[in-house]
Order: sequence, then C-alpha cells, then structure tokens
Amino acid sequence: MIMGEIRLDKVDKEFKRELAAQPGGEKIMACFTCRTCVASCPVTAVNDKFNPLRIIRMALYGLKEQVLESDFIWLCSSCYACQERCPQGVSITEFMTLLKNLAVREGKMPQGIKAQRDLIREKGRIYPIDDFDNKKRAKVGLPELPTSLDVVRELLEGE
Repeated sequence: MIMGEIRLDKVDKEFKRELAAQPGGEKIMACFTCRTCVASCPVTAVNDKFNPLRIIRMALYGLKEQVLESDFIWLCSSCYACQERCPQGVSITEFMTLLKNLAVREGKMPQGIKAQRDLIREKGRIYPIDDFDNKKRAKVGLPELPTSLDVVRELLEGE
C-alpha cells in the first residue's frame, strides 16, 4: 500500500493551503474525485503506483511528508492528458511540478534527480560535452560547444 499507516501527529493541516497559495496549486481544492485524471493518465496505465487522484487526496489530507518523500510524484510524464480532461480545470501537471519543486527544496528527491543536479552543477549540463563530441560536430559543420559552463555553476552556487 502506498500510503501506509496514517499518523495524526504527522498530518500537516496547512499543507493544502500552502499548496493552493502557490502557482500550480491554485485550483487543487476544486478536485471532486471524478477520476478523469486517472483514466486519462498513460503512466497510470503501466504503473498503478502513480495515481494523480491519490496524490491530490494525500496532499489535501495533509500528508505532506508522505507525498514529498514518495517516489511516485516523479513518475508524472507531464503529458497534460489529465489536465486537458479535468472538468474542474485543475492544473494537475503544474501541481505535480509544484510537488516536485517542494520536494527538491526540502532535499527529498530520488537519487537519479540528485545525480542530474550534481552533473549540472559540475558540467553545466546533464550530458557532458567533451573534445570527441566537438570533433564530431566540426565534421558536420556545427560550431564547437564549451565543455564546461561556468555560468551555470555560478547560478547554482546559492543552492
């Protein structure tokens, strides 16, 4: 079971208001569990661990830690199918992005995301460019790309 035991002392009663006050969460309390998002979601079709409605409900019930520490919020493919079909106009894809951003701010992200962040800090991009790549680019007439992007490192120093 995804949610596990619910402890009342771990419920954050203000979490839904915190979410509703941020971009992406404005209409989250308008969700009335019609399940259109679940029926529209291609990820749910292959992995029932990702269920937009369940995630929304958990957030509205104040299960902040369980939502932000979960790996299932990271499964959203941002395809917008759920959002396009929601009869209440809930911005579900933006809501998932909001949850991911909150998880990152609190340092609760999967190992793969941490590895990507570290690569971006170190090299300025996820896929490093080296001299071999630049030689291939030159052969087809493309300009050389810098192998390190110090500008990105400067932008990320405050994290």
